[in-house]
Amino acid sequence: MTMRDIRIIGDAVLRSPCDPVTSFDAELRALVTDLMDTLLGAPGRAGVAAPQIGVAARVFVYDADGHRGHLVNPTLELSAELQDDEEGCLSIPGMYFPTPRALHATAHGFDQHGEPLTISGHGFLARALQHETDHLDGRLYVDTLRGDTRRRALREIRAGRFDSPRRH
Repeated sequence: MTMRDIRIIGDAVLRSPCDPVTSFDAELRALVTDLMDTLLGAPGRAGVAAPQIGVAARVFVYDADGHRGHLVNPTLELSAELQDDEEGCLSIPGMYFPTPRALHATAHGFDQHGEPLTISGHGFLARALQHETDHLDGRLYVDTLRGDTRRRALREIRAGRFDSPRRH
């Protein structure tokens, strides 16, 4: 089992769009294994994206609402209907804010062997698919916040009010 350190806000890899995966090889399968080990290595995790462990590849793993898996090179279709629940991030540990997301999401991509894969979900699974795909585009959930909630989140981040263990 290889549980990798989680990169924390301020690390440039979290703000850089990831490169599409072009080789569905042993290196990709090892990355998916490391991501899943990192996801399952601590309780309460819903997803881990490759940039969160320092790899700029369009890959993430998830474990949400009884669904567990991975997705390579995802694209999303989102519903117009919204949800506005609390959201947090391993890369900004200990901070949670009400975050608007589409209520339903369908993610299209590939598995680690290059086979087409589609994952559809609503509620928490839809939130996780959107959150992890955002990581692959260099976005963090606090980027989606608006108004007073965004100002409060940015103040707390600047003040370093988040828990900073690397394996949180």
